[in-house]
Amino acid sequence: MRTKLFACLATESEAALFATFRRRKARQLAARISYGRIVARARDPVFYRDWGVPDTVDGRFEVLALHAFLVLNRLKRERAKSRDFAQALFDAMFADLDRGVRELGASDIGVGRKVKAMARGFYGRIAAYEKGLADGAELRAALRRNLNGTAKPTADQIELTARYLSGQAAALYPVPLDALLAGEVPFAPLETDS
Repeated sequence: MRTKLFACLATESEAALFATFRRRKARQLAARISYGRIVARARDPVFYRDWGVPDTVDGRFEVLALHAFLVLNRLKRERAKSRDFAQALFDAMFADLDRGVRELGASDIGVGRKVKAMARGFYGRIAAYEKGLADGAELRAALRRNLNGTAKPTADQIELTARYLSGQAAALYPVPLDALLAGEVPFAPLETDS
């Protein structure tokens, strides 16, 4: 009898452990899908062709960071339920950036330093864009400083980008958390001059 009891407990424990692994794998898969959608939007040529973002490694990182911020900002609203997914999304993004830095030829020793610098920069952008969503002048300054880097965007390009960021944040606000946790990222359409 005692053996059957322990066998039953072990089986229940194993089942719980496997369920945890399945949930983690499903969350990681959904985070990778979400990250893929962020990357797809960040690669849209309109940012580089029309909006004054330099089409460089740094410029592409900035557009990626902006879109990752939008999704993480929406997830933050329901932090208790989305914390693990937000971490999985962050991990997927920085694993990809790590691979990208390696592909650009950075040595193994230099990769960690570069990726840590990117993470620090990303956290800085999160803070700047969060503050900017509450204050248009702050947002335009953050975009000019971060997104456009050394490029000299026009006032119209900065205004268009600020409207875009605010509009995307508003579009993501009503998206149900379950949809986001399933990897859906319904960005609003892009405004184009073309």
